[in-house]
Amino acid sequence: MRFTRGSIIRVTMAVVFVVAAITIASMTIGRDIYYGSRDDGLLSFAIVNASGYLFFLFMPVEVAFLYYLQGDINVWELNAVAIGTALFSQSIDYAIGLLVSNRFIDKLIGRIRYEKAKDKILKYGNLTIFVFNALPLSSPVITLAAGMLRYRLRDAVICTVLGLTVKYTILTLVF
Repeated sequence: MRFTRGSIIRVTMAVVFVVAAITIASMTIGRDIYYGSRDDGLLSFAIVNASGYLFFLFMPVEVAFLYYLQGDINVWELNAVAIGTALFSQSIDYAIGLLVSNRFIDKLIGRIRYEKAKDKILKYGNLTIFVFNALPLSSPVITLAAGMLRYRLRDAVICTVLGLTVKYTILTLVF
């Protein structure tokens, strides 16, 4: 089997992103779990949550939220940090979508994933952004696609905040 330059670059980038995600998780949540310091880990949660909402790092941010929710951290603070860091990271995703070429993003996340996100945004608009943020779906990819489509920033931010608020409120009330 012969590897092309493009496939080698994709594999290398995937390995770098996986190593970055593992390192971030290990140095934050992993450390908190090991030392049992969940109650003091708002900064650790903020780092993991912000990282997890970047489109190129896939991390289980909802699981991290639930882990810290069980600690002695103020629920209002945890929710504010969750929504704030998610919005911050998704703003970066949107800006990357605006600024980076389609060809580069095709190599990074794949044309198929981008096309699916694009089709959903074009078909359902604000509802897509809201639903992907309210559910544990790949909202960073939707935000990236919204940036690439030059989707109205105000609408994207409002739908993102509303979706994240619904998601974290439900998680807080259920667990």
